[in-house]
Amino acid sequence: MADIIIKNAYVLTMDPEVGDFKNGTVVIEDGKITEIGEKTSESADTVIDAKHSVVMPGLVNTHTHAAMTLFRGYADDLQLADWLEGHIWPAEAKLTAEDVYKGSLLACLEMIKSGTTSFADMYFYMDETAKAVEASGLRASLCHGLIELWNEEKGETDLKEGKRFVRAWQGAAGGRIKTMYGPHAPNTCSEEFLAKVREEANRDGAGIHIHVLETEAELLAMKERYGKCSVHLLEDIGFFGPDVLAAHCVWLSEGDIEILGKRGVNVSHNAISNMKLASGIAPVHTMLEKGVNVSLGTDGCASNNNLDLFEEMKTAALLHKVNTFNPIALPARQVLQMGTVNGAKALGTETGMLKPGMKADLIVVDMKKPHLTPCFDVPSHLVYSAKGSDVRTTIVNGKILMDDYRVLALDEQKIMEEAQKAAEELVARVNA
Repeated sequence: MADIIIKNAYVLTMDPEVGDFKNGTVVIEDGKITEIGEKTSESADTVIDAKHSVVMPGLVNTHTHAAMTLFRGYADDLQLADWLEGHIWPAEAKLTAEDVYKGSLLACLEMIKSGTTSFADMYFYMDETAKAVEASGLRASLCHGLIELWNEEKGETDLKEGKRFVRAWQGAAGGRIKTMYGPHAPNTCSEEFLAKVREEANRDGAGIHIHVLETEAELLAMKERYGKCSVHLLEDIGFFGPDVLAAHCVWLSEGDIEILGKRGVNVSHNAISNMKLASGIAPVHTMLEKGVNVSLGTDGCASNNNLDLFEEMKTAALLHKVNTFNPIALPARQVLQMGTVNGAKALGTETGMLKPGMKADLIVVDMKKPHLTPCFDVPSHLVYSAKGSDVRTTIVNGKILMDDYRVLALDEQKIMEEAQKAAEELVARVNA
């Protein structure tokens, strides 16, 4: 007997060899998908009737800072330097481990409710984020942010903590947690330090999560310091490989893109954050054409305001159409691939597709809504019309985290109340 059967659904498999099922069934057992088709002879303890709904792989957020939900709307519409130096950094300096736990729980709740089943996170007090992930039932790739700032002593301390975290949490929460090394960026970490991180990652068999060329300021600073940009520096020290997740990648040259493609680097595109901070527009269309694995991230809530990947998909599709003056750039199914298949590849998880043998990370999207009526093309609707709030059911590792809009894994009201209180107390400490 199976654990869960989902029936009467439009099944968007994201498997190019199989395609979609207009009236399909998904069977789940022991945390994995065991069968997909029109019908099944199996019975199950739990049967979900997904009539008027789409079943699809859960979305993958490849770059965020979960605990920054506490900064949602805290310092909007400011110049970047003022935003960072005058507001975000002073607030982060006052953060406690408890704040990070409560902010991370809020992020997990938001992701469950909006269809994200796995995410990549870089921040500090990362034990607390890991505990939140463990409690929530989500899947995550986590790393402690390493900011050396050409200070050898600080670098040693940060790297020691990063290594401890990698080893402490790798494979935790029944395998739902993976760990990575998280050097912040080439303009905040020395060449020597980045080389050390690469060595440690190799030794532990861990991936690396890093910001790369998010701003023009980084590009100019790197050229002034090294006479080359971030991508060429990282290439020259042997940093790149398919285990590297590079966030943003806005200020890339054609040569940079060639390097990323050649080395199999995974890129996290953060369209809304890049727009809000006026960082620029990443050359996503070109990267995809050159075979770079481009996924989607929200960044933190200080520079995005929410963690809704449906919103991110729509924005990415529209941004690159207008940027290239090409209405067929980033068509709906390609954007869906970025949010599912490509994201799963970037994080090295057996998810992102609905396929027998894959881990059962999937969502049910309610299509019986005014803004989704009529429906001529399901992928198009999911990208251009759907919202995170249309997700009715969320399943991770074969476990139902939200059933028919009701979150089972977490106490929704308590989490929101405690996060609100933590955020207010944090701001009070900053202003004291």
